[in-house]
Amino acid sequence: MTGAGLPDDAALTEAGMAPARAGRILLLACGALAREIVDLKAANGWDHLDLACLPAILHNTPDRIPAAVEAAVARHRDAYDNVFVVYADCGTGGLLRAACDRLGVEMVEGPHCYSFFEGNAAFAARAEDEITAFYLTDFLVRQFDAFVWRPLGLDRHPDLRDMYFGHYTKLVYQAQTDDPALDARARDCAARLGLAYERRFTGYGDLATALAKL
Repeated sequence: MTGAGLPDDAALTEAGMAPARAGRILLLACGALAREIVDLKAANGWDHLDLACLPAILHNTPDRIPAAVEAAVARHRDAYDNVFVVYADCGTGGLLRAACDRLGVEMVEGPHCYSFFEGNAAFAARAEDEITAFYLTDFLVRQFDAFVWRPLGLDRHPDLRDMYFGHYTKLVYQAQTDDPALDARARDCAARLGLAYERRFTGYGDLATALAKL
């Protein structure tokens, strides 16, 4: 896996995968989900699942995600019995789903990771009441500066905060793990954005359900 701000995840690259063999499934995932997938594999003994990640920074240009996924599926599919795409729609406007349908591969259900971490049904039920909520996951708390603060230019122009976040009222930290240090960092993120703070433990939500089916 490559991508800004992810040196500690370097061990999760394609080069680190076990050699493909019959009966194995490739998880072709967003790099922002790598740590969670590795944890789920270890906790459940899913040794038949290999992992390859595309750069998490693709989320800053979601129009590039379908082509990147399509190229990666073509590169790997002959070596595996199955390829499962661990992306939700992620801002592609249905184009990723269309690409997966053309390729004959399945993908995670949901509009984005915030939805499937919380559970798609639960997230949809809250949607109208949380239209002014800004969400962070464990990954985005760790990589807040690399994926939010600096790309939006807030490190150079803090006055832009109101333009980007003036219509938000709270920051919701969807915690995949119980980590007081991440909780403290998420609180700091909320303070920097001038938003109220809520921590919501979601665990792995529908991500775990989807992978268990494999």
